[in-house]
Formats: sequence, structure tokens, C-alpha cells
Amino acid sequence: MQLTLTLDIPPLPKPITYSDSILLLGSCFTEHISERLAKHKFHLVSNPHGILFNPLSVANSIDSYTANKLYTKDELFYLNELWNSWDHHTRFSNVDANETLNQINRSQQEASASIKNVAYVIITLGSAFQYYLVENGKPVANNHRAPAQWFEKKLLSIAEITEALGESMERLFAINPDVQVLFTVSPVRHIRDGVVDNNRSKARLIEAVHSLCSNFANAYYFPAYELVVDILRDYRFYDIDFVHPNYLATQFVWDQFVSSCIEPCTRNIMQQVLEIVTARSHRPRFPGTDAHKKFKADYLLKTQQILKQYPFLDMSEELQYFV
Repeated sequence: MQLTLTLDIPPLPKPITYSDSILLLGSCFTEHISERLAKHKFHLVSNPHGILFNPLSVANSIDSYTANKLYTKDELFYLNELWNSWDHHTRFSNVDANETLNQINRSQQEASASIKNVAYVIITLGSAFQYYLVENGKPVANNHRAPAQWFEKKLLSIAEITEALGESMERLFAINPDVQVLFTVSPVRHIRDGVVDNNRSKARLIEAVHSLCSNFANAYYFPAYELVVDILRDYRFYDIDFVHPNYLATQFVWDQFVSSCIEPCTRNIMQQVLEIVTARSHRPRFPGTDAHKKFKADYLLKTQQILKQYPFLDMSEELQYFV
């Protein structure tokens, strides 16, 4: 008996391997994917601007990396006893302006260096709603708990989204012609916009992304949104807020991502890596026992063996723990 719809996800023409470096940009759903990729020891840079929800902020971040942009102190603003950037998530905010600027520019330099040779850029879009500063019309990536009257809210059109991201992709392909771009739309509901407007927002993102995938040969779509909304289709797959997909849902999406986007031989290595990483996270009650010493010795040997077979893996933390 079939209890769910099926969704045929075309495999990537050039699936991801351990030799590929990956840049991930976008909404909080990006964090779920990047955490799992990092756990399996892929080489990646995740959200150098912090979490970004709207397409204009994602496009702006890509442009800043391709242009090797460094921020200056006059691009920061002071609010709620913190120095902030309208282009960045609050994770960069700090009581010290120099520290805020240093964190931003360290992240900028890492992203600018990586974007020139990454194999994949994975972009997750969360909302088509854009906030602009009333005083100068600047689009912002994060409101930083500023007063609502500081902003004008607008639902971007499909054309505006396609144009902004399309121009950024042109700049990206100019410096990295072989890069593959993988788009997803976040299944997280932006319920503060209301149910109807959230659906309008998601629809515009989906249509814009498919337009971009039609226009660029190196652009693809992974249906994270459809997997949760159309295949799982049940509130039991959401957290208690009915907004964020829960662990079971994100794991389901991850499994589909692995099946369709990662090269088969790489999947076998991932299983071995995960076993060792999971053992590394084990917290023994009695670390001085012979049983735990044997456990560490066994996994030290397994780690050494996998590194001998796959020397490109970075398992230095695991080696240090099991010694």
C-alpha cells in the first residue's frame, strides 16, 4: 500500500564528491544542510553573511564575494547597544565596532577566496518579502530589532527576483565558469506574513528559481519545499510552532538530497565517516575503564585506516580524541 505521493528527483549531472568544495547561502534551512555536510567532513563555507532570507540579500552577498568587497566602519550602525550591518545577520553584531568589522571582513575574505574555485554554490531562498530603509531605500538583510517604522515592506515580483539573482550568477560564472548552482526553496513557513502571503511569497520564489534554471545551463533545482509540503504533508513533521520542519522532516530531506545530489561512491565513504564522527561524540560515564580504552583504540585504528584509504578527509579532531 502506498501512503504518500512519490517525487522523482533527477540526479545532478555532476554529483557532489569529497573533492568538491561547497559554498552555501541563504535561509535557516541552509544551516540544516550545511551541518550535515560538515558532519560528514565535506569541504564547505556556510553563510558568510549569516542567515539570509530574501533573494536581494543573497544576490548582494554573491556580488560582494565576486568583487572582493571589504566593509568599512561607516557601513555599520549603532542600535540596541550593538554595532550592526544592514547586510548581515545579527551573529556579526558586537558591542565593539572594530570587532564587528573584523568578523565581517574575515568572513568576506574567506568567501571571496572560496567562490573563485568552489564546485557548488547551494542557495536556499526563504521569503520573497523585502524590507527597505525608509530613509534611503536601502534593502536590508536583517531588521536587527529596529523600530518597524524604519522600514517599508514589499513583496518582490518574479521579474525582480530573477533579474537580481541572474545578474549575480553572471558575475559568478565570469570568475568561476565551471561552478554548479543548486537552488532550493525553504519549507519553513514565514507565518508572520500570514498564510496567504507566505504562499504568495513561496510561489514567486519557486517560479523565479525555475526561470533561472531554464536560463543557466549550470543551475539546478532541489525540491526541499515540495518534499515537506507535498510529500510529507502533515503537521507531525513540524516543530511545535507549526512553522519549522522537525528533525524527522529535515532528515528525510537530507536523505533525498544524498540520493540525488551526491555521487554513489561518496555515499559509501560518508557512512564510514559518520560512524567515526558519531563515536567521537560519545561521552563515557567511566573513561578510565578498560572497556572505554579498547573502544578508543578500536576507533583510532578505524580512523587511521579510513585516512590511509581517503587521505583527503580531515579527521584531525577524531584522531586527537581517540589517541
